[in-house]
Amino acid sequence: MQKHKCGWCVGDPLYEAYHDNEWGVPLHDEQLLFEFLILETFQAGLSWITILRKRENFKAAFDNFDYKIVANYNEDKKQELLQDAGIIRNKLKVNSAISNAQNFIKIQEEFGSFNNYIWRFVDGKPIKNNWSNYKDSPATTEISDLISKDLKKRGFKFVGSTVMYAFMQATGMVNDHEIGCFRYKEV
Repeated sequence: MQKHKCGWCVGDPLYEAYHDNEWGVPLHDEQLLFEFLILETFQAGLSWITILRKRENFKAAFDNFDYKIVANYNEDKKQELLQDAGIIRNKLKVNSAISNAQNFIKIQEEFGSFNNYIWRFVDGKPIKNNWSNYKDSPATTEISDLISKDLKKRGFKFVGSTVMYAFMQATGMVNDHEIGCFRYKEV
């Protein structure tokens, strides 16, 4: 018998695997948090499936999302990224990935970890919503507004409230699985 899944992922094997194994699972690993931050910022204005299909290319292009390496990219590396057809070749987004890595490290220095910083916005535990249809979930919330404003104040780019709410969903800061979805209670 087929398990009920959130409607947004049904029909695409890559989307379904992401939904079934990753989406909404609380993340506390620094490198994974950075990975999702980079992927979500590149997603701005695009569909998530576009990013998922290029995820392995991003991982290779951005040194396995090692923020310490990304923070030190030089002009040659920027040009290499802008020639890489496997990723989204947007100059502003490539530049922001580098400066966001530098700011990510500054947050680690200030708060002990990016995890400590980001999870304090939800008091260290996921917000559990009760949507019967994924279309009912908001694009932004007061919390995503706060995170966005704070990150922008710290020099981050492409971290608008919609991007930050998607980040919250992806990293399990908020559980937006449909209540009928088999993952709702699991995460």
